[in-house]
Amino acid sequence: MLLGSLLVLLLLGTAGTASAHAALESTDPADGSVLKSAPRAVTLTFSESVALLDDSFRVYDPDNRRVRTSSAHHAKDAGDTASVTLPAKLGTGTFTVAWRVVSADSHPVSGAFTFSIGKPSATTTPIATAPTEDPLTASLYDIARYFAYIAAALLIGTATFVALCRPPNPSVLNQPIRMGWWTLLAATVVLLILRAPYEAGTGLTTAFEPSAIPKTLTSRPGLALAARVLLIAATAFFLLRLRGRERFGRVALGTGAVLAVGLALTWASAEHASAGIQVPVAMTSAVLHLLAMSVWLGGLTALLTVLYRSPDLDAAPVARFSRLAFASVTVLVVTGVYQSWRGLGSWNALTGTSYGRILLVKLGAVVLLLAVAGWSRQWTGRMVGADVRLRVPELVRAGAATGADGAVTVSTGAGDGDGARAGAGDGGDGEGVSNPGDGSQEQDRGDGSQDRYRGDGSQDRYRRGLRRSVLFEVGVGVVVLVITTLLTNTLPGRAAADAQQTATPAGIPAASVTMVPFRVGNAGGKVQITLDPGRVGLNSVEAVVYGPDGGFATVPELRLSFTLAAQKIGPLDADVKDEGGYWGTNSLNLPIAGTWTMKVTVRTTDVDQVSVSRQVRIVR
Repeated sequence: MLLGSLLVLLLLGTAGTASAHAALESTDPADGSVLKSAPRAVTLTFSESVALLDDSFRVYDPDNRRVRTSSAHHAKDAGDTASVTLPAKLGTGTFTVAWRVVSADSHPVSGAFTFSIGKPSATTTPIATAPTEDPLTASLYDIARYFAYIAAALLIGTATFVALCRPPNPSVLNQPIRMGWWTLLAATVVLLILRAPYEAGTGLTTAFEPSAIPKTLTSRPGLALAARVLLIAATAFFLLRLRGRERFGRVALGTGAVLAVGLALTWASAEHASAGIQVPVAMTSAVLHLLAMSVWLGGLTALLTVLYRSPDLDAAPVARFSRLAFASVTVLVVTGVYQSWRGLGSWNALTGTSYGRILLVKLGAVVLLLAVAGWSRQWTGRMVGADVRLRVPELVRAGAATGADGAVTVSTGAGDGDGARAGAGDGGDGEGVSNPGDGSQEQDRGDGSQDRYRGDGSQDRYRRGLRRSVLFEVGVGVVVLVITTLLTNTLPGRAAADAQQTATPAGIPAASVTMVPFRVGNAGGKVQITLDPGRVGLNSVEAVVYGPDGGFATVPELRLSFTLAAQKIGPLDADVKDEGGYWGTNSLNLPIAGTWTMKVTVRTTDVDQVSVSRQVRIVR
């Protein structure tokens, strides 16, 4: 039930499409460019290395016919590029390039752009610039990823709790361990099956094509998933060999640690840490971060389980987990700070990017989690203290060593330094502990007064308090995990900043293209006007006139002017010149961002002309 609740919270908190993490930095030819002759190749450059698909490039001519190209390859063997060779004769007009690749952190990314040869032309190619993918395939793949994260935390954390914290009745944790193992196996198999259609952006039926799984196993994410399946199988064999044991030797602990590190590596080798700067350090940090998260959150789930199902639980396992949790939190903080720095790249990205803003939310949730963890440590301390007081009189009656000073020194029986040692003798410090026989203990303070308490009552009260605080801690931990998964699905701030420095900002076209229909008498046509780059400052203007049949047309005069009424600017004359087939200029200066009114005046004869206005958005 607890695992189901965690998964529901996680899935509700992370609904949405994953963002691609390889940012497109540049294209050659540039988006919206007009070339005098046909290029020999199309090359894309990304912010990180990318994997290529069989259908990574689709090039369409002005008539929406697909152009035959070579297979996609990396230009000059650079992993962060994708290139395709074009045929020698392309013709003239506007060509559309649609592309799709897989970023180094396993997420597919796609888009489209245009370039023109000779002169721009009308094109009806229905290619969107946004990433294309099958919604059902993408959703199921993301859900399987989230199940895998939760299952790994439950399996690793619970097994670690059993091995290192040694609860009195470890059999109550068999069910969470089995649930974690089976869930991790099922989620990994689903990811392996869905990987091919997820990369290609196709429907679920393509997952069962004969070539799907072999093709997946040639990619780095596919190999990581296959390795995870083998490690899960080895983990099952390991757990069966240790079934029923209450103590674990160094060999068993070392083998378990190797399996846990191996599982964590299957994530680190195919996600954020495997791309970008300082990859070896980043992967080490990612492995430690995932293991610490699993030990803490999975261990909290195990602790909560034994608190409810083991009425004979004493303070020793709780104290051991308290120290283990503190070490895990320390690792999480150190690795988290490093990964945040690596992902952000600058202070401005903290508030200026989606990655930074989500990171701030996660930071607030982590601070709350640490506060709740401190509350749990307080209850743990009280429980340990009560356990010490309960054990002292029992050990005195059983026989304790009397020192030379007349004091009696006894151990709490934790066996590994978990408890405290106390003086309970008949001399020296004048303190003694007695049992009046009614289920309570009395401690003589040496001054005639006595502290009287019921041992079982205090333990129950502290146990209830610890249960409440651990339950709250698990809840906040789930929120942190939800935010973490959102963060892994967001373009890192460093990559976003790199892309913005070398390419057009996301969502802003490299050139503004406006089609303006006109009609003079019984004749009509349209003017295609391209503003490059369509932003504040100097812009080049190209105006191509088409006749009623869609072919190129010549006119004796064409004028363009721009007015920004909101700022009382204009009209500004573009002063376009007849360049032999199209009208153009390279000196149009639009000084302010906003929605400008573009007025197009077309004269078709000595006496016939028409003026048409259109709104044009100019950005910074």
